Amino acid sequence: MELSIIFLPLIASIISGFFGRYIGDRNSEIVTSVLVSISALLSIYVLYQVIVNQYEENIVIATWISSGSLDVNWSMLIDPLSAVMLVVVTSVSALVHIYSIGYMSHDPHKPRFMAYLSLFTFAMLMLVTSDNFIQLFFGWEGVGLCSYFLIGFWFKKESANAAAIKAFVVNRVGDFGFALGIFLIFYLFGTVNYSEVFQQIPTVVDKSLSFLGFEVNAIDLVCLLLFIGAMGKSAQILLHTWLPDAMEGPTPVSALIHAATMVTAGVFLVVRCSPIYEYSPLILNFITIVGMTTAFFAATVALVQTDIKKIIAYSTCSQLGYMFFCSWSRCIQCCYVSLIYSRIFQSFIIFRIWFSDPCI
Repeated sequence: MELSIIFLPLIASIISGFFGRYIGDRNSEIVTSVLVSISALLSIYVLYQVIVNQYEENIVIATWISSGSLDVNWSMLIDPLSAVMLVVVTSVSALVHIYSIGYMSHDPHKPRFMAYLSLFTFAMLMLVTSDNFIQLFFGWEGVGLCSYFLIGFWFKKESANAAAIKAFVVNRVGDFGFALGIFLIFYLFGTVNYSEVFQQIPTVVDKSLSFLGFEVNAIDLVCLLLFIGAMGKSAQILLHTWLPDAMEGPTPVSALIHAATMVTAGVFLVVRCSPIYEYSPLILNFITIVGMTTAFFAATVALVQTDIKKIIAYSTCSQLGYMFFCSWSRCIQCCYVSLIYSRIFQSFIIFRIWFSDPCI
C-alpha cells in the first residue's frame, strides 16, 4: 500500500504522457486525477497509522548504488515528518489536478500538462520519503526539472520561456551548494544514509576543515552548504528572484509550486537535517537572520506590486522566510513581532485587492 502512494502518480504520468493521444484528453484528465486522488487517500490512512499506532517503517524498494563504502537504496521512509508531507503533497496535488480539468479545458495539450503535474507529484514524493541524501537529491532535481516544464508550458510565450529558464538557472545556484554539502557529508561520515550520518555527528563536532583558505568547523560548513540549497528552493533573499516570474505559467502550476509543495522542500530539508543543525549554533543564527530578512523584504515588496499573481508570489516568499525564522529563532518576542507584521501585511493585501475590484 505504501509503495502505491509513490508509484500511482508515476503511472498516471506515463499513461497521460505516452498514451494521451490514444486515450484522449478527457480520459487523460480522469486517469491522472483519479490515481493521484487515490494516492492522497492512502496517504491519509498512513498518517492515521502513524498517529494512532506509532507506525514507522523503512521500505527498501531496490538497491541503487553499492560501491565500496557507498551503499544507497531506493527506499520509502515512513515516519511522522514524511507522513505529514505525504498528505500535504498528495492532497494539494489532487486538488490541482481536478481544478486543471476545467482551467485547461481549452488548451490543445492537456495530456502533456496532466503528465507534467503527475510527474512533479512523483518527484516530490520521492523527495519527502527518502532515507538518504542521494535519493533526496534525485527528488530535489526532479521537482526542479518539472517546474521548468510547467512554468514554460506555454512555450510560445516568450515571457514564460524566460521565466522557466530563470527558475532553472537560479535553482542551480542553490543546488550546487546542496551537492557540495552531500559530497562533504560522504567525505566526513563515509555514508549518505540519514540514520548513519545522524549517529556519527558527535564524533566530528570539533573537526575543522580548510575551505577557501579559512579554517572552518566541519559541521558549520555542512549546515551552510545544505542551507544554500534550501535558500534556492524556498526562494530566500538573494535567490528569491525566480519565484515572482514563475507566475508566467498556468495558474494550476502556480498553485502547485506555491501551495506547500516545491517551495517548502527547503524547509523540509532543514527540518529533516535538524539533528545536524542542532550542533551548529552559528548556522542556526544565520538561518534566523536570512528568514527574518526575507519575511520583511518580500512582504514590503508585495505592498507595491500591481500584478495580483506577483503579490501572491511575494506573499509566499515572505511566509517561507517566516517559517525559517520561527523554526530556529530563540527570541519569542521576535516571533511575535514577525507574526504581527505578517498579519498586517496580509490585511493590507486583502483590502487593496477588494478596493481595486470588489468582485474578486
